[in-house]
Amino acid sequence: MALLTVSDLTRDFGGLRAVDRFSFAVEPGEILGLIGPNGAGKTTVFNLITGFLRPTSGQIFLEGRSIVGLRPHAVIRRGIARTFQLVKPFPRLSVRENVTLAAFTHEPTRRRAEELAGQLLERVGLGDRLDAPAADLTLGAQKRLEVARALATRPRMLLLDEPMGGLNPREVDEASVLVKQIRADGVTVVLVEHVMKAIMRISDRVVVIHHGEKIGDGPPDRVVQDPNVIAAYLGTRVA
Repeated sequence: MALLTVSDLTRDFGGLRAVDRFSFAVEPGEILGLIGPNGAGKTTVFNLITGFLRPTSGQIFLEGRSIVGLRPHAVIRRGIARTFQLVKPFPRLSVRENVTLAAFTHEPTRRRAEELAGQLLERVGLGDRLDAPAADLTLGAQKRLEVARALATRPRMLLLDEPMGGLNPREVDEASVLVKQIRADGVTVVLVEHVMKAIMRISDRVVVIHHGEKIGDGPPDRVVQDPNVIAAYLGTRVA
């Protein structure tokens, strides 16, 4: 059984249809890349899955159980966590305190929450910045902090929204390694990203969305040769 199944997902904003009968599935242990031009509907799909928006129609199933209508905190408790394009840590709290707050989702005591926070921050490469104010971190470090906060909720599935945006090539390589490590730890990953070299290298499968509709789904090397996908990105006419 697929871990996540999205079926005919549709979301309207007034007269604008942002997501149009969009369907895909994610298998346990998979790294799935969700790609498309700016404004294609990728983040809206994430918002629908995680309860920040309610679908106009369609279904979302986690291991066969509908999660449509659940609030974000309830989706987290079911096992789906996410990051955001614009990272917004609590700037006056320390790096460790930011992750400790997220750990309280499942950890009953401060000691256990802080222990988990420390472990995760070591995992993402911030073990030497535990007591630094989050506001003092670079963009790349804040993105790693965002990942640690999401992992602190002990998800089965992690949705990453442009975790490599704005990073330099070395940081992109480090982020790619981290995504693979997260999967190796047993967490299924869905990744929205515009750094195509990275997403093609680390994804098992790629789903392409354009104007809210799915136009491609398959192994990365096959998807990048699809004429419809090429046209969506390059603006060329498909013969």
